[in-house]
Amino acid sequence: MSKHRAVFLDRDGTICEEVGYLNSVHQMRLIPRSAEAIRRLNEHGFKVVVITNQSGVARGLILEQNLNDIHTEMIRQLREEGASLDGIYYCPHHPTEGNPPYLQECTCRKPATGLLEKAAADLNLNLSSSYMVGDHFSDIECGRRVGAKTVLLLTGHGRQSLERQSEWPSQPDYLAADLYEAVNWILQQEYKAIA
Repeated sequence: MSKHRAVFLDRDGTICEEVGYLNSVHQMRLIPRSAEAIRRLNEHGFKVVVITNQSGVARGLILEQNLNDIHTEMIRQLREEGASLDGIYYCPHHPTEGNPPYLQECTCRKPATGLLEKAAADLNLNLSSSYMVGDHFSDIECGRRVGAKTVLLLTGHGRQSLERQSEWPSQPDYLAADLYEAVNWILQQEYKAIA
């Protein structure tokens, strides 16, 4: 069975508004055009998977149950606009802050690649023909480490990330104003590959 292409998406500042530590369903608001962007990926046969660091769990700012409620609300809001996700994978850990069992060096906190590898195993994904999209250099480095193409967004923390571009271990393949523009670029890459 052939493996699927995926677009891995960061959550905060990529799909939903960046609010600091999102810890309530009432704070969950989609960035304009993000649902439309995800719907276009759905229509073009991509698996769409959220990959998110959620160290607020380790820091005691949010319980995992509340995090699951937020994800349920995000899925609901996306579905209202005809968009769907194939998976949500999150890292609740932090290497230096918080309490056990969340206080730990792990293999899932971006830029580590554990969440992408788990998603690839679960969903039969080809990481090297996939894309990683987010607003932090850790998203870019995470994607780069598995051979995926990468897109940095200027939503969320993207502009601050861009100011520190000289410090990054690797550069993104593309810089996009928002997720919708990133998806336009991804689809262009795919059509070039077919042509």
